[in-house]
Amino acid sequence: MAISAKEVQALRDATGAPMMEVKKALEETSGDFKKAQDYLRKKGQTKAEKKAGRATKEGIIDAYVHGNKIGVLLEVNAETDFVARNEIFKNFVHDVAMHIAAASPLYVSRDEVPKDLIEKEKEIYKEQLKAQNKPENIIEKILEGKIDKYFSEIVLLEQSYIKDDSIKVNDLLTNIIAKLGENIQIRRFCRYQIGE
Repeated sequence: MAISAKEVQALRDATGAPMMEVKKALEETSGDFKKAQDYLRKKGQTKAEKKAGRATKEGIIDAYVHGNKIGVLLEVNAETDFVARNEIFKNFVHDVAMHIAAASPLYVSRDEVPKDLIEKEKEIYKEQLKAQNKPENIIEKILEGKIDKYFSEIVLLEQSYIKDDSIKVNDLLTNIIAKLGENIQIRRFCRYQIGE
């Protein structure tokens, strides 16, 4: 199947992936734009996993202020200063800072969520489910789904990205790792809001 330059450019604009990878994705998926995006996302995940163990000692701190009412300080690390000074990297960091201002996450990853907070939420959900007379064997499955949903509300990497709710912030991170070819980590953030 012949893939037009226009199709390649449209997918490249949407994903930021290299031209040859975009073309291959479209060929592999018979020109299906959505499947090609998924193909590139999976490929990016594989690349990101390979780079995950590498040290990230460079990076930047970005500040974002929204309407003089909300402020975010965000540290994102990369392997080299070369990537940390790259415009694509800087834009990614700024987009994540804007996301934090809008979505109010509390933690970067699940690992940071205190165990006692998770247990407290589980207890609350369990009581709610028992009050609805749900069978015990079903409660555990529902409980797992409710905890996952809770994480998607409070954990940055698991939140739907504000600029494209079809992906999570973690997918955005994976895509930037694949694009820049280095391990990148969202290290920490602090969000301030007037009156909080």
